[in-house]
Order: sequence, then structure tokens, then C-alpha cells
Amino acid sequence: MSVTVLVGAQFGDEGKGKIVDYLSAEMDMVVRFQGGDNAGHTVVNNKGVFKLHLVPCGIFKKGCKVFAGTGMVVNPDELISELAEISSKGVDTSNMFVSSRAVILMPYHIELDNLGEKSGASIGTTKRGIGYAYADRARRTALRFEDLLDLEHCKKRIEKILPTVNSELKGKGGRSYEVEEIFEKCKHWAKFFKHMVVDPVSFLNKAIDSGEKILFEGQLGAMKDIDLGIYPYVTSSNPVAAYAAVSGGFPISKITNIIGVMKAFSSAVGDGPFPTEMDYEKANGFRGDGNNIDDEYGARTGRARRLGWPDLTLVKYAATINGFTELAVCKIDKLDDYEEIKVCVGYKLDGKEIDYMPPAYRMYDIEPVYVTVKGWLKDTSKIRKYEDLPKETKEYIELIENYTGVKVKYIGVGPAREDIIIK
Repeated sequence: MSVTVLVGAQFGDEGKGKIVDYLSAEMDMVVRFQGGDNAGHTVVNNKGVFKLHLVPCGIFKKGCKVFAGTGMVVNPDELISELAEISSKGVDTSNMFVSSRAVILMPYHIELDNLGEKSGASIGTTKRGIGYAYADRARRTALRFEDLLDLEHCKKRIEKILPTVNSELKGKGGRSYEVEEIFEKCKHWAKFFKHMVVDPVSFLNKAIDSGEKILFEGQLGAMKDIDLGIYPYVTSSNPVAAYAAVSGGFPISKITNIIGVMKAFSSAVGDGPFPTEMDYEKANGFRGDGNNIDDEYGARTGRARRLGWPDLTLVKYAATINGFTELAVCKIDKLDDYEEIKVCVGYKLDGKEIDYMPPAYRMYDIEPVYVTVKGWLKDTSKIRKYEDLPKETKEYIELIENYTGVKVKYIGVGPAREDIIIK
């Protein structure tokens, strides 16, 4: 039995797509276990450059099953479009499956999200409707993929749901939706997805019990977790390792490995506290000009990311709540030109060092405690063996290990699958 969960150790955008793509070569199944198309995992391989928003990264391995799990909210039109784009590059997508219990993200969810962001209560969402789809799940007014398997039942659900939806839209100044308009979409989706929809509990447990190697792929990062992150500047789901088991319907004891992915520096998209953030201009050494695939711009939004010095206090918190067995450190090469690197190893609040993660509104008052380490001023992008790294790079890796208590196994030195060092 081999069940690996891979999650972000910061605010998201840590390089998870690259690590999942690398690990997928050994997997029988890759599962996305939460989130929607509000974020993207960038994969660079011999088929091209792909920014995946709903399709798990294992799609590129021949014979590997990929599964959109129960914890996701899925925009069917986006998934159809993404699969078509991948297929157009010669990639077989016949092994794509969708949980019957995954929530369908509707056009009116997107409408509500856009209206909400215009209302003055913005938290910097991607306006993809994710939060509203999750809200409907909690209110028990969401449609799920299982509803597409019985269109008569599906239409009755739409008729019951739409009056409340239209009332909310009207209150926000939006348009109304007709039953037939939504039902026509559902009929189209039913035809496309019917062969992909499976019962998630039996599907996953049979695979686990038969000894398949399975990788659960998280979206975003620990600090965006709705319960444990920088609330309210968070996503609407739980991008932590335990949720892979919760949403998958299998015992957490069956997870054998938990990989945390961190970037060698820090980044964030959207609003919220960011203790080690740099001024925009100062961060340009990390950011790039947008012409390279690994420059610091959002895979979904294209927005320039907020950037800062590495924050090990935050990564240690992520290790605590996830139980990392290994770390992957991506984009080490982005530090190649720095004479000195400031690394946050503690937080002060009201003049005193603290050993907990304070509420988001108090994180704006945090004073980071830094240590300064020597940079290496050498090109690491062509290095493939740990022993060949500069002494200062290895010292930085060792600092990460010693502070977080987690061994680093994977070191990313570029955007492509092969740009990696196994320690």
C-alpha cells in the first residue's frame, strides 16, 4: 500500500505541479482532493507547457488514472475545455474520472462571486465562483455530479434551488436564471461526463486495498485553509493532508507519506497578512518580467504575486498541522544572485516572541525575527546532484531541515520535470 499526500506549505503557488508531475511517473492514480479552478498547477514536459486548474497532474503518465475527488467544486465547462486542450496536444485523457459526490460549480456561482467582489467586501478572490459553490454545499442546495445520472431528478433539484438563487442574485443587482437554461447545460454535461462519474468511496478504497500507488494532490497551501489559515483571507476548503482522507472516504491511517512543498522564498496572491513581504520593486529579483514560465505571476489570474523573504516560522506551522514526512523546496535557483538571504525564524508580537500563529488581523502587527545567511552567487539550475550544490546552498537547506524538523528530499532548480535534485 502506498498513499502519498502532497500539499502546499505556504500560501499556495509553491511549485506543487512540478513535484506532482515528477512523482506521477511512479503512480497508478493521482487525485485532486479539494478546491476548484481558482488556482493552477503548471507542468512543463515534452508535450508542452500546461496550466492545469481541474485535471490532476498525473494525466500525462500513460495508464495513470486521474480523479477529481469529492472535496472539489468542479465547473463542468472548464473541465471540458481543459480536457480538450490537453487532448489537442496528443495526451490520452480516457483515464479521467470524477467523484459522483463532487459539487457542480454553476454559472450563477460565478455571477454571485463577481457581484460580491464589487460590493466592497472583497478579499481578492479569483471570481471563479468557488466560495459560493462551497456555500451551497454547506446549505445543501448544491447539485452534485451524481444528479447528472438521473436527469428527471436533476430537473426537480434545479426547480427547487433556483428561486433562492435568483432571490440572492436580485438582491445583489444581478440577472435571474431560468430552469430550462440551467437544465440544458445539465443535459450537455450529463452526456459528456456520464462515463467518468464513479462512486468515490468504493473507487478509492478498492485501489488502496489492491496496492495501487496513489498520490493525492492538494491545491493552494496551509495558510489558505479555511479553518487553520489566515481567515478570512482563505480559500473555501481544506488544503491540508488530513482532508485527503476525509473527502476520500478512507481511514487516515492508510496515508503512508505526506510531502510539503515550499518555495525557497515566500509568495502570496490576493489580500491578507504577509509578514515577510518585500516592497514590489525590491522583489523583482524573485519575480522576473513575466516572459518565463517560472516567473512569479499567477497561473490562473496572471496577477503579479506578492513576494517576500523565506518564512520558516510559517513552514514549521504547516509541518505541525500536516505532519510532513518530507519537504520539497522549489525554485532554489531564484536565489542564485543574492549575496545575502534573510530568513524568518520567529515572530514577535507586542515586543514578545510568540510560539503560535495569531489571528490574521494581528498578523499585520508581527515583527519577523530574521537570521541572515550567506548567498552562493552561483548558477544552480544545471546541478542534478546534492553534493554538487554550493556549500552555502546546502547550509540553507540544512537550516530549513533543522528549523522545521522535516528532511528535504526534493530540490527544484527550474520549471521542467527534470530540473530537480533528489537528496
